Amino acid sequence: MPAIDAPLPRFVVFGEALTDLVRTGEHSWHSAAGGACWNVARVGATLGVETAWAGAVSTDLFGEEIVQKSRAARLDMRFLQQVARPPLLAIVHQTHPPLYYFLGNDSADLAFDQSKLPQGWQGACEVAHFGCISLVRQPLGDRLLRIAIGLKQRGVKISYDPNYRNLMGPDFPALFERMSRLADIIKLSDEDLGQIYPGQGHKAALARVRELAPTALILYTRGAQGIVMLGPRGVLEQPAFAVPVADTVGAGDACVGGFIASLLKDPQLAEAAHLRFAAATAAAACTRSGAHAPSREEVDGLLARASTGSLSA
Repeated sequence: MPAIDAPLPRFVVFGEALTDLVRTGEHSWHSAAGGACWNVARVGATLGVETAWAGAVSTDLFGEEIVQKSRAARLDMRFLQQVARPPLLAIVHQTHPPLYYFLGNDSADLAFDQSKLPQGWQGACEVAHFGCISLVRQPLGDRLLRIAIGLKQRGVKISYDPNYRNLMGPDFPALFERMSRLADIIKLSDEDLGQIYPGQGHKAALARVRELAPTALILYTRGAQGIVMLGPRGVLEQPAFAVPVADTVGAGDACVGGFIASLLKDPQLAEAAHLRFAAATAAAACTRSGAHAPSREEVDGLLARASTGSLSA
């Protein structure tokens, strides 16, 4: 736990942490702590930004793993809540292609209570991130939407990643558009865009997002094809870094976490440098299995190798 007088975090991530139960054989399963929003928070913290994950987890072994890994990542533990409810689980019963469902009708994540956050946290927060399934799980989703609106009114920058999942129903595009109007930073993948605006080409869909958020920085990720960033000053393209890939779990979370960390740590840099740092963070995450949160040393090392020509980007 941080000291009672420790600085409040500049970066606060709201949303789910959960446990993935992944089928590894006919009668065998592997569990791993995860969740898109929690992944983003860990990346911010491991990159040296004062970061908190604001959410609730269970008090059982699954929740305890999330607590331990949050502490190891140096997240501000004053924002993490534990409640005596079942854990939120993602049951991944097939990995290629991924097939999954969620268990958690009355799980711990839904009990998050913003009134228990440290006094004055809103004044210290510079960027708040929202996204994924937490915004469609009620009553948590409406609670988080109100927090996002309140922070926006205070001048806090809002980051949003829809991170489309199969429990997002036909009404999700309306929520996506509402959040996009609030956001200063939007990260979305080519897969997200295709699910949110089915039947539209990516150019028309991106134009719609640009219309919703004309002043936002929009990070459009395309896997091995790299990132396109649309901003008020034009379009930037950043190739993906060529690295040995263990898997791509959490790469998108690392991308947006790295981008925000760069903005907060080095605000004097050009947008292209922030985008390059985001791509390097995503690549570094891919070199390790699972949702790896790279350190600043890992990312800087990858950037240094790329600048000397020993690594392509």
